[in-house]
Amino acid sequence: MSLSLIGQNAAVSVTLKLNQVFATLKAKGEPVIHLGGGEPKSLAPIDAITAITSHLNSGEVRYAPVDGSIDMKKAILRYTREHYGRMFEPENVIASSGAKQALMVALQAILNPQDEVIFPAPYWVSYPEMVKLCGAIPVAVVPEDGTFTPRMQDIEQNVTSYTKAIIINSPNNPSGAVYPASFMKEIVQFAEKKGLYLIMDDIYNTLVYNGVSVANPYDYATDFSENSKLIIINGVSKAYAMTGFRIGWAIGNKRLIAAMANIQGHQTSGPSILLQKAAIGAINGVQSSTESLRTTLENNRKVLIQQIKAFDGLNLIEPEGTFYSFVDFSAYDKDSTRLSNFLLEKVKVLTMPGVEFGMEGYLRISFCGSIKEIIEGMDRIKWALDPKSPNELFIGERKLVRDWN
Repeated sequence: MSLSLIGQNAAVSVTLKLNQVFATLKAKGEPVIHLGGGEPKSLAPIDAITAITSHLNSGEVRYAPVDGSIDMKKAILRYTREHYGRMFEPENVIASSGAKQALMVALQAILNPQDEVIFPAPYWVSYPEMVKLCGAIPVAVVPEDGTFTPRMQDIEQNVTSYTKAIIINSPNNPSGAVYPASFMKEIVQFAEKKGLYLIMDDIYNTLVYNGVSVANPYDYATDFSENSKLIIINGVSKAYAMTGFRIGWAIGNKRLIAAMANIQGHQTSGPSILLQKAAIGAINGVQSSTESLRTTLENNRKVLIQQIKAFDGLNLIEPEGTFYSFVDFSAYDKDSTRLSNFLLEKVKVLTMPGVEFGMEGYLRISFCGSIKEIIEGMDRIKWALDPKSPNELFIGERKLVRDWN
């Protein structure tokens, strides 16, 4: 059998693969705990459910416009006005089947083979593969100061004549870092000066803690013409706990959005009209569920940080946003894949290996589950790694015996 170069080289999404592993083990009755998850446990907002149910009961479930319904666009424009303080027109908006598709279609609309796309490490696992699917070259930039916050000099020294775009994800998956306003100002002005596309992956922009605020890129932009290369990506998956609804969007100049719509039209057509109705309901409805989710996550974050700090040998830069922590486990094993597999095999705790996010020796540990799962999962990890731990551990009625050093 002959596969294309893309088919041969496209790597599996490790986060989705491990989610599948978790589901399989759970179905078998294994006492597995998922500390690598990427979706909140909260239910979708009631306004979303009411809206989708009402439309489903009408029986009028038809094709949607390729770039999203006008009501969906109005909701996105309202969200953008509220959270970014900017007014745009419907032609500046495309709704997609998730923020991931919006980002992928944006990349397909701007990249040529051999173009380069820069993004700071640690980074979301899909960035490199999405860039490669466009025939372009991903360029990961690891901060040289040992933090999770990029510096302009780190970015600048990686810009070449082939550089086409920069992707910024703040709050950041997997580290939870919120990039400072000073950096955001520099990167926006730098991209404008160099004529580079700046793609802001803002899917976690409302999930921040301890009074931290996310810098608004539009505050530092000077070009709001149709030559603007600033692209904002967002969606309802994270802040509204609507991961399975798969509605995201992009804001950009009209020519870019039109090109993205043409591409999307040949890929998937418009996103489901039913799911758009739910997203509209969530955005236009009562927003108490989003604050309730943020409060729950903030409490979970405190518990996880306490658990990590009580664990000898772990290093943590506390997350300021998202629902992830990126923990340095290199004192125990510098090979994060091996360590992640070990924890899953020995104590049935699923974590995400840091190498997949561009930094070895780390594990991404999520706090979007329950406090019970966080405490028990970290207790199991500590038992597995601490040589001073008792020889036995009971998980329910199952007895685990340490057969390793």
